[in-house]
Amino acid sequence: MNADLWISSRFFHLSCSVLRILGMFASCVSVASVRILTRICALVLLVAVGLCSELRVRVRLADGLVTEEVLEADIERDLISVEFKQGDGALITFVADFKQDVKIFRALILGELERGQNQYQAVCFISRLSRNEIIPSESMARLRQKNPHAIRLAEERRGLEQLTMSAAVNLSQASQLSSHIHNMCSEAREAIYTRESDVKHWLDKGVDGSIFEVLPQTTEAPSFQACHSTKDLWQPCLCTYSLRLEWYPCLLKYCRSRDTTGKGSTYKCGIKSCSKGYHFTYYVPQKQMCLWDEET
Repeated sequence: MNADLWISSRFFHLSCSVLRILGMFASCVSVASVRILTRICALVLLVAVGLCSELRVRVRLADGLVTEEVLEADIERDLISVEFKQGDGALITFVADFKQDVKIFRALILGELERGQNQYQAVCFISRLSRNEIIPSESMARLRQKNPHAIRLAEERRGLEQLTMSAAVNLSQASQLSSHIHNMCSEAREAIYTRESDVKHWLDKGVDGSIFEVLPQTTEAPSFQACHSTKDLWQPCLCTYSLRLEWYPCLLKYCRSRDTTGKGSTYKCGIKSCSKGYHFTYYVPQKQMCLWDEET
């Protein structure tokens, strides 16, 4: 399913084109003019590399529906984002921040207006990013497809990851973890969660402990029921939320080539796609904040 996806060398070709243009002008303009032109071209190159690269792919969800994923890469900020709409209408955004080794999930879940909820409810989950989870931002920015109308299925379906989110994150100080949390999770505000193991990791790295608030479930879990078993909308309970990244580039593929002397070399020539599910469990002060859990 990924035969028409490849890693482009577009930025390299752009710089070569600029050099050829400079060579043509060098023979007919002054040295000062060439210097000015060189600076302008260097600025153009910096802007071209810094801009976000966007790729749109059609993906089949587990329920059979087809959705469009928007994958963006920003080399300058060294991040990747994946955004798509689930079959239930929830908008899922995933961000991999390679500079801080942090991944962010945001779900904008449609609310039930007739039950007193807002139009949608935002929730964010923050955890550490492993380097082998997704391809680098530079490679993502060069990813191209020949057939944008193809419906894609992941080559590898990775197992479901169970995450118990035992701490809340203070939005006003969240930039200590990643500068992107504030913009992504500003609507979630009181619903930004992380794991105890991640908290310990960040504290060891010198992050201020006041950014985290340990949730009641850590010490009082026996007194809380799952939200889907709780009848009273105003009682605290343990909420669950599941999502799946149905298609994302998880690994690079390398091809071999030989030059005129017969010397072999490898180069990036494609990607391997993966699908991975996540199941989050976390404390909420009232079931009203977790009405979707009634159907699980």
